[in-house]
Amino acid sequence: MKLILLQSLFWMFVFHRIMGEDSGCQLRGGKCQKDNLHCSGYYVNGLCSSYGSRRCCFNSRTDPISCTEVKIVSRSDWGAVPPTNVSYLKPPVDLVFIHHTDTQSCSDLESCSKILRSIQYFHMHVRGWADIAYSFLVGEDGNAYEGRGWDLIGSHTKGYNDRSLGFAFIGNYSIHLPPATGLSAAMNLIKCGIENGKITPDYCMYGHRDVRDTSCPGEALYREIRTWTHYNCTDSTLFFMGNLRSGTRSIHFIKP
Repeated sequence: MKLILLQSLFWMFVFHRIMGEDSGCQLRGGKCQKDNLHCSGYYVNGLCSSYGSRRCCFNSRTDPISCTEVKIVSRSDWGAVPPTNVSYLKPPVDLVFIHHTDTQSCSDLESCSKILRSIQYFHMHVRGWADIAYSFLVGEDGNAYEGRGWDLIGSHTKGYNDRSLGFAFIGNYSIHLPPATGLSAAMNLIKCGIENGKITPDYCMYGHRDVRDTSCPGEALYREIRTWTHYNCTDSTLFFMGNLRSGTRSIHFIKP
């Protein structure tokens, strides 16, 4: 009897030890499992108990979305670290905001990945946000890079994050435009979102400066997106935290 009691206490200790050491993974939206099992996204070390060679599996937020007209580089491929917290959108969203990162531009996977890791570090460790702010980022290489993805609330446009997606062009586009490959990638990414039920077909698109006192997404890029079909729609069912004047681009700024 005493032996059975000791065995029970031992296994209770092991169970609680494992669960406690797994909390770093669970709080970030991952799942601890043996690393010889299939993970549909990517594994991260150091977030699970070491018992039984277990690692934290994060599902890729581009799965099962397949975009045939634009390549999406996953978080694991550009070296993202896990978020500290996640909150979910309720798709489809009816707003898309365009940004630029106001950094150097990039033209290949290596340089874009390096910039994204720097942006993520700044957003998480300086701004104090849970992850890189944007839903997706677009490089001059014509690729889209997964940020928070289709289903998670971002930190890109204060006051609208819970009903919108934020797409950021990597670079500063105050004077010149992104190349045609980058512009096409953004358009095709939005098209893919519509086709997969993440964005409403009658969505409205704006630049970051339309709702905040900022120059983002840069003057040159801003002039460009104002020519796009869904820019500044006048859907009367939209209620912003200011007033949307029919036929104009004026939305009253949301004060910090």
